[in-house]
Amino acid sequence: MRRPASVRTCLLAAAAACAAAPPLPAAEITEMPDSTATDRTAVSVTVYNVGLGLVRETRVLRDVPHGVAALRFMDVPSRINPRTVHLASLDDPGGLVVLEQNYEFDLISPQKLMEKYVGREVEIVEQAEDLTTRSVRATLLSVNGGPVYRIGDRIVLNQTGKVTLPDVPPDLVPRPTLVWTIRNERAREHRVEASYLTDGMTWSADYVAVIAEDDASLGLTGWVTIDNRSGATFRDATLKLVAGDVRRVSARGVPMEESVATDRMRKAAAPQFAEESFFEYHLYTLGRPTTVKDNQTKQISLLQAERVPVSKTLLIRGQPWWFRNQRGTLTRDQKAEVVLRFDNTKKVGLGVPLPKGTIRVYKKDRSGAEQFVGEDAIDHTPRDETIRLHVGDAFDVVASQTQTDYDALSPRMSESAYEVVIRNHKDEDVTVTVREPVGGDWTLIRASHEGRKRDAGTLEFEIPVPANGQATLTYRVRVRW
Repeated sequence: MRRPASVRTCLLAAAAACAAAPPLPAAEITEMPDSTATDRTAVSVTVYNVGLGLVRETRVLRDVPHGVAALRFMDVPSRINPRTVHLASLDDPGGLVVLEQNYEFDLISPQKLMEKYVGREVEIVEQAEDLTTRSVRATLLSVNGGPVYRIGDRIVLNQTGKVTLPDVPPDLVPRPTLVWTIRNERAREHRVEASYLTDGMTWSADYVAVIAEDDASLGLTGWVTIDNRSGATFRDATLKLVAGDVRRVSARGVPMEESVATDRMRKAAAPQFAEESFFEYHLYTLGRPTTVKDNQTKQISLLQAERVPVSKTLLIRGQPWWFRNQRGTLTRDQKAEVVLRFDNTKKVGLGVPLPKGTIRVYKKDRSGAEQFVGEDAIDHTPRDETIRLHVGDAFDVVASQTQTDYDALSPRMSESAYEVVIRNHKDEDVTVTVREPVGGDWTLIRASHEGRKRDAGTLEFEIPVPANGQATLTYRVRVRW
């Protein structure tokens, strides 16, 4: 249906008027002063033992204008994960809104500056032998493999002299910076909280155990070692540590873990952390503010316990494949493992969750000097569990194991006899535990010493050995598999 001529004329006139009208002005963006670490009023750092840190910091933003503004949030870690950043106003959560976020990490460096000036004119200052200087104007053509200049109508390589630049390109920053475009309902001061995750922070536990002279008790001191390689310093921070196996997913979907170790602290100090259960982990909070510097390893006391009862075991282990076919001589001069065992219970002065780490064991010699006797790693250990440490192998207690008989009763059953000769070169009697991982459906036919079934696959003997003497264990087992 054709419109009347008068209507068509009005529509055309309106369209022409719209085309002639200027576009609506875009919202002006006000540049705010940079926010730096000096604006912080509080900061909390939670460190995980998988190479991860959670930072929550409070800053004051003064004179935030009404409308849309650009804020440069500086002094953040160079290893920050920008996808995890969250900003909120503590004074007016609904009045301050983040419209856009950019993480700028194109840092100023000689190479970057030269790259930004490719195609532009620079000044080269040369110094003569008489110390006079002259300036040459040149166009920088390339920096691949070294600078290439056009000076006049010539292409110049390996030009001597210092290159001076008129200014720093605006897209280079001196340090990693978060840049936010924000919208503010009304001009005012805001206290804001920014939270984010960063890589490059981790912690581990390290323990020092000093064995008593009679090997019957030990003193245990625990330390935490915090390693900060995040690219930022956090002054007067509230420090929290999370102990537990927190799962992380890398860009390829592969779980990641990290760990660090440290040497012994010479003197014990009072514990400074308060421990609490947190989700399926344990949280340790330092009872005072502390400064965590970039590229710093910090050690803080975690726990201390005295006179913890401990038992020492000399252990000879067998191998499961010894019981399936004919073998003959199994070992010669096998050293006994030295294993320490103690309970993590309140009754003995512990009874606290122990984060995974390394326990280093010392003992005083006759002069009273502490000597290192071995170390072992422990996993995260809840309270009321037993800790076992393999700290080394005995020098003076050795064993030889021999299969003295083998009888194949059927394709899936055999009987075999064994002899274990244990030699003790110490000036005191010892008891040696012989642990044989027999496996299968097994029966102890006979033995020279009483054997016990430690579990479904393990046969165990306790063998007394006199000082400067030896003891011989013989036994016969039937195995079906």
